Amino acid sequence: MDSTYAIQAEGLVKRYGETTALDGVDLSLQPGRVLGLLGPNGAGKTTVVRVLATLLRPDAGTARVGGFDVVRRPQRVRELIGLTGQYAAVDEDLTGQENLVLVARLLGLTRAEARRRAGEMLDRFGLAEAARRPVRTYSGGMRRRLDLAASLIGRPRVLFLDEPTTGLDPRSRGDVWDLVRDLVTDGMTVLLTTQYLDEADRLADEVVVVDHGRVVAAGTPAELKARTGGQTLDVRPADRAAAAAVAAIVAEAGGAAPVREAADGLVSAPVEPGRSGAQVLAEVARRLDAAGVPVAELGLRLAGLDEVFLALTGGPRGRAADEGAVR
Repeated sequence: MDSTYAIQAEGLVKRYGETTALDGVDLSLQPGRVLGLLGPNGAGKTTVVRVLATLLRPDAGTARVGGFDVVRRPQRVRELIGLTGQYAAVDEDLTGQENLVLVARLLGLTRAEARRRAGEMLDRFGLAEAARRPVRTYSGGMRRRLDLAASLIGRPRVLFLDEPTTGLDPRSRGDVWDLVRDLVTDGMTVLLTTQYLDEADRLADEVVVVDHGRVVAAGTPAELKARTGGQTLDVRPADRAAAAAVAAIVAEAGGAAPVREAADGLVSAPVEPGRSGAQVLAEVARRLDAAGVPVAELGLRLAGLDEVFLALTGGPRGRAADEGAVR
């Protein structure tokens, strides 16, 4: 294995009885970058994180974090990492400051060092004014920021974020994204598992898609989009009531079956292989103008990660049969 990688795994296998959670997973990540780990519920994402964080022992394969084997040198790995799970692991009866001081003391800092480090983290994460309030009074976004602060008390080189924005409102999600970007700018390496495709698109330098415990694709977001297919035509009518008429025009001009978004009337259709996206766009525009249908948006784009995800995993996110069985 290459010691220049911050994270590297080869052939990871993990079984729970007759269920195979990981079936030969390979992945690697260089220092100072973000790896997005995507997959449906039950794909094995959290199992990968638990193995890399030394919380689970793999049945086969090898993994190193910071150059140390997760099985042979687990203590050295733990000294290098921080872990934030899907739900904030903070004590609601303690204040924000007390939570961070507690973690710092558990990591071996003196009382004075623990208080100083806690203060630094509270300032950095915008929690200084709420430092002496019980955590039960915090909003969901504040708890998530406190949880992230706790995972950084020990100055880890590698941070595992397991679905860190689950259940957060859009503003709080944006706050977490900004924090992750700041951490990477400071040189931290981040492995991020997420159910939100836009999250991976905005944060990840590289993406690994897993399904049924296997890696089904890997690359940059742009590479995965290009691999999945060509261009998509988007048309958003100025009046949502005109969506049906727009869909008919797109089907006639583009030849591919369009998809309509009920919420805002957006009509999307893939440009068929062999056809010019520019020509299809021009023809749709001409027909819309002739029909007197005003539009708020008309353009071409590459496939998004949502389309990539569906194409690679063969179905919608979150399969009911797999959910909760293996994460």
